[in-house]
Amino acid sequence: MTPRKNPVSRQIAFYGKGGIGKSMVAANLSAVLAGRGRSVLQVGCDPKADSCKALLGGRKVANVLELLKTRSADSLAAKDFLHEGFAGVHCIEAGGPEPGIGCAGRGIILAIDVMTKTGVYARGYDYVIYDVLGDVVCGGFAVPIREGYADRVYLVVSGEFLSLYAANNIMKAIHRHAQRSATRLAGIVANLTGAPRERPIVTAFAAAYGLEVLEFLPRDPAVQDSENHGMSVIERHPDSPIGKRLAALARKIETRTTAIVPKPLDDSSLNALVLRAARS
Repeated sequence: MTPRKNPVSRQIAFYGKGGIGKSMVAANLSAVLAGRGRSVLQVGCDPKADSCKALLGGRKVANVLELLKTRSADSLAAKDFLHEGFAGVHCIEAGGPEPGIGCAGRGIILAIDVMTKTGVYARGYDYVIYDVLGDVVCGGFAVPIREGYADRVYLVVSGEFLSLYAANNIMKAIHRHAQRSATRLAGIVANLTGAPRERPIVTAFAAAYGLEVLEFLPRDPAVQDSENHGMSVIERHPDSPIGKRLAALARKIETRTTAIVPKPLDDSSLNALVLRAARS
């Protein structure tokens, strides 16, 4: 992989279980920051290549891996895969292989290499925001952590055990690569599902690592309505309760300085923690 040479001031990665709401959080953070005059690049690192749809009017756009099927990396220019969305956010989708064929994480590796070679990072964005699938932190999906492309990781979780299990696995990746990478864990965002005892469970989970839950995002029909219209909540329902919480989350992330190398739990300790919080 091309060595990391990235002059951007803040590089953030959202990790979490598939379907947990990472793309919603990432897109709304991008929208808020861009609305405040920041230059923002969002990089979708999911094979579905749909991270940026809410910033692009619901459009799915050409992704890097798709372009590389018919063209060489040396023939690509940034304009081929860099798309401008709401409030001027720049959007890139890494893409992935057809289901059942190839390594999904390879799209991230190739995308970062192409972005570097075509000078995307040299544009000096105020923020680069990676939206990364985190059910299984394979070599490709761990690239923003392993290679230090992300300075800070935020975990998006719910109170459901599999969500917390995935988050703990991501902490293992940060811990494992801490000696060679400056990537650190900065906090947790709870995207609530409405499950019983969800807030206490997430709060106990965060406390076990010495972390803070930056925001609890409740279920809100404004999210689904915005997605149905191919928009972020910040674009379609900025004054809704969830819109205000997302704006507050962006402010917290902008001013956040605390970040740690987490000490992951073993599986039995994680299970015991969740059971205690659910019963107390």
